[in-house]
Amino acid sequence: MKATINNWRFVIILSLTLGLAPFVPEPHIWGKIKWIASGAKGMAALDWFDFVYHAIPWALLVRLSILQLTGKLPKPVENQTEAKNPM
Repeated sequence: MKATINNWRFVIILSLTLGLAPFVPEPHIWGKIKWIASGAKGMAALDWFDFVYHAIPWALLVRLSILQLTGKLPKPVENQTEAKNPM
């Protein structure tokens, strides 16, 4: 799981698909952000859940960027099978 959420390719694809879907007439997350910025009048619990659901990929992308900039991003282990069986 940790390797997945620390994978740049996976997080970027997740942000561009789930984070922006549906794309027409505008990205869903953008509409929710505008709604919240204008006071969130009329937002029900389902709308808040929907906002969080579409914001998670972007939060992961921000998290990964901060870890990369601070140098705390763990190094990927490429050959785990070779490390276990050195034969």
